[in-house]
Amino acid sequence: MPELLLSFYGDDLTGSTDVMEALALRGVATVLFTQQPTRAQREKFSDVRAIGLAGSSRSETLAWMDEHLAPAFAWLKTLGATVCHYKVCSTFDSSPTIGSIGRAIDIGQAVFRQANIPLVVGAPQLKRYTAFGNLFAVYQGSNYRIDRHPVMARHPVTPMNEADLRIHLGQQTDKSIEIVDLAMLAADDVDKRVDAIFAQGAQIVLFDVADLATQNNVGRQLDRLRSPRGVFAVGSSGVEYALLSEWTRTGLISGVSRFAEPGPVDRIAVVSGSCSSTTARQIRHAEAHGFEAFAVDPKRLASGESAPIDEAIEHGLERLAQGRSVICHSALGPESDVGFPLEGDGSRHAIGRALGQIECALIERAGLRRAVIAGGDTSSHALRQLGVYALTTRLPLPTTPGSPLCLAHCDDDAFEGLEIALKGGQIGADDYFTKMRLGKV
Repeated sequence: MPELLLSFYGDDLTGSTDVMEALALRGVATVLFTQQPTRAQREKFSDVRAIGLAGSSRSETLAWMDEHLAPAFAWLKTLGATVCHYKVCSTFDSSPTIGSIGRAIDIGQAVFRQANIPLVVGAPQLKRYTAFGNLFAVYQGSNYRIDRHPVMARHPVTPMNEADLRIHLGQQTDKSIEIVDLAMLAADDVDKRVDAIFAQGAQIVLFDVADLATQNNVGRQLDRLRSPRGVFAVGSSGVEYALLSEWTRTGLISGVSRFAEPGPVDRIAVVSGSCSSTTARQIRHAEAHGFEAFAVDPKRLASGESAPIDEAIEHGLERLAQGRSVICHSALGPESDVGFPLEGDGSRHAIGRALGQIECALIERAGLRRAVIAGGDTSSHALRQLGVYALTTRLPLPTTPGSPLCLAHCDDDAFEGLEIALKGGQIGADDYFTKMRLGKV
């Protein structure tokens, strides 16, 4: 069994596949489990060098995190990887009560008994940048400070109203936060300066990443922290991109991979709970290229009624029988968000589960071999309805990183080998769904 380089917990499903894709692109064989695997399930992937566990903590309460994250981190620790990563969204959207990154750090620090937690958020591959602690993200070709970002400043659950990540995170934990900023990374004595920050007892250390050069420097610093006991790190897939750069430079990994395009299928089914304007554009583009898009009422889905689920399934099956690909959506842009409470009643989770039931029926009854789920929170709850216990990378999408086509592993023959893509709300070009149907980069 090869050395396990990395283990990770993804705070939602699309974020987890983002990490898996980054690793796969650099030739690191990776499996992503949707739950702690049985021994037989784990042994099926004995040749991998990275293991992930997909969660839903991005959309969960503090009480949920207290109950679920500690055992998840404890299991990951037993795997013995030299790095264990708590993966958060590259937009860092979170709050003191929902998806608290601070609470996750508190729990992880206790499990790993680690004095200092490295934090990396910038990921140029995803057009996310940090400069002197402030987060920036690209939207339609323009770079925005995250608190002025047209999508993330209006996120329906965790809107970002603070760009300085130290201030934002400081509202979620009382741990001290220091920064290795761009100026420090460019200094000749950067190693000495970083060591001093850690030695002085900073409990969380944020590393700036503004471009590939600083990412390479951060990768070297993270690799210096690597330990046989396992170092616990937090951040976006920028953690992986930084480490992979360093591991390729030192020859620890090959840094190359080969994936054959799977080619087109005649029909796919998409379900979407995303309120992002990016996803709305993708739906409209797909409609203009032969897809049938139809809406379901999110309030009815959240109520637990079976009727809207049954109606959506029947409508979708009719169109699939006609040879058309379908998109079933509960929102079309941020203005269509119905404004459910941010916590407590589980409405948004119920929508995700309902969309998963619709997707499950469309795949099984129409005999589909490829499907898409759109929306980070939606994906976490919807995929569970398919009984998928693990995912591996079928086709990375380097031109649209963070949303690969995956291969599903399942005990049910109807879903074993299913090709499925899980797309975050703000991820992808306008032609994302049509490219998924065509099975090409």
